Amino acid sequence: MQFLDPRGQRSGPLAPYEASATLAPGQQIGLFANGFPGSVEFLEHVGAAVRTVLPQVTVKLWNKGNASALASPEDLAEISDTCSAVIAAYGH
Repeated sequence: MQFLDPRGQRSGPLAPYEASATLAPGQQIGLFANGFPGSVEFLEHVGAAVRTVLPQVTVKLWNKGNASALASPEDLAEISDTCSAVIAAYGH
């Protein structure tokens, strides 16, 4: 048996991620899970990491619950009304 490393080679230098949203204390970041298995758990870890880096903002998680369905108008309205930025993710 031969093990193949799936990581591949970098084609350029590493560039640190910089958030595109400027977040002030008290603002909220939405985390939107699409309902695939693992999406909520993954975003819980993302939320913990965000809170470590940006302790001045709050984080709230939404779960669409069904990967086959569209996001509900209610969820989209609440997210757009209460969040300054959103991270959407899927799991498997």
